[in-house]
Amino acid sequence: MSDNKNTTPASNDVKLGRRQLLAGGLATGGIAAATTIAAAASDPLITEVQDWNRYLGDGVDASPYGKPSEYEKDTVRRNVAWLTADTQSSINFTPLHKLDGIITPNGVCFERHHGGVAVIDPADHRLMINGLVDNPIVFTMDDIMRFPRENRTYFLECAANSGMEWRGSQLNGCQFTHGMVHNCMYTGVPLKYILAEAGIKTAGKWLLAEGADASAMSRSIPLDKALDDCMVAFKMNGESLRPEQGYPLRLVVPGWEGNMWIKWLRRLEIGDKAWYQREETSKYTDLMENGIARSFTWAMDVKSVITNPSPQAPITHGKGRTVLTGLAWSGHGKISRVDVTIDGGRNWKTARLDGPSFSRSLHRFYYDFDWDGSELFVQSRAIDDQGNVQPTKDQLRAARGVSSIYHNNGIQTWQINPDGSAENVEIS
Repeated sequence: MSDNKNTTPASNDVKLGRRQLLAGGLATGGIAAATTIAAAASDPLITEVQDWNRYLGDGVDASPYGKPSEYEKDTVRRNVAWLTADTQSSINFTPLHKLDGIITPNGVCFERHHGGVAVIDPADHRLMINGLVDNPIVFTMDDIMRFPRENRTYFLECAANSGMEWRGSQLNGCQFTHGMVHNCMYTGVPLKYILAEAGIKTAGKWLLAEGADASAMSRSIPLDKALDDCMVAFKMNGESLRPEQGYPLRLVVPGWEGNMWIKWLRRLEIGDKAWYQREETSKYTDLMENGIARSFTWAMDVKSVITNPSPQAPITHGKGRTVLTGLAWSGHGKISRVDVTIDGGRNWKTARLDGPSFSRSLHRFYYDFDWDGSELFVQSRAIDDQGNVQPTKDQLRAARGVSSIYHNNGIQTWQINPDGSAENVEIS
């Protein structure tokens, strides 16, 4: 197995002709083998005219709102029926294995609801600011749209992402083990601008954010965080929020667990202490081995997962050049490095980070290698710019036991079989 090395010709090198490039690529183990090129020369799919060359396609008015190709029909959110009791609290997982880059398309961002999707006419929506403020105030959506706005790219991860893996390998596919995460560009108003309109009293230390859905989802947030980088967002990846993502207004709490990103945001109350609401006492606490629950564990720690190859994305091309890819993220800042191993941790190589690098955003990594058809155990290990290193699952369990379902950022292992299929396994 060999590492892929990028080479760039010097400016004074003689330019190679097409035949020389082909010959050179084959001699040095290029992407296409000689037999593949020979087969392509007689492949009717390239040598003969196909229907899409012969007939006119649909016009521009065939689909007023664009949609993916019919051949990408499997790039969809999926759920696991036994994970939740009813459809109102269902979870639909992002198909991480079908995506590339760092931006998650709006139509496949994972969903998690506590009372179903609220359907709200923006003309009727209001945002109230009350509590320890000088001027209690109510904003319309028109009011919100008049504030200075900004664009920021952040990941949103559910605290329970990978939660079923605490006791061992459970779900066979990164869509299900890690799919409660997405990464989008949000357009909105820094929260500090909106709170400034109400005027915060000196006794104010905490903020309570409340949603307009039937569950009245509410979370306590330290005021320092609220005034630092939180946003009130109304657009996601350039278009209005989807209903399942909180249309017409949601809170953005960068790097912190997704349940704090209150959807259908209707009220912000300033107080002098935390409220200890239902969702921050009965849920979203980390139950330790001694029976004591840690509360207010907001930040999502450094984490990564290999998306290809993986159980839902097996190797289908056989031996030879193989592209391994995945995602890494940290609620503490940027990803500075990702290491990968294909032999279960005996040897680690530094992966190539590619694409934009933003704080508290997903990072895309790649590792190119030649597969000889042998069994592989692939893993990734992320390191952020604060020096935090992604732990093994055994390290996590030693520190916190196996009673929690939250904040599992342990290293994930996929076993790649000689036929290219993959399974969710653990290595002790």
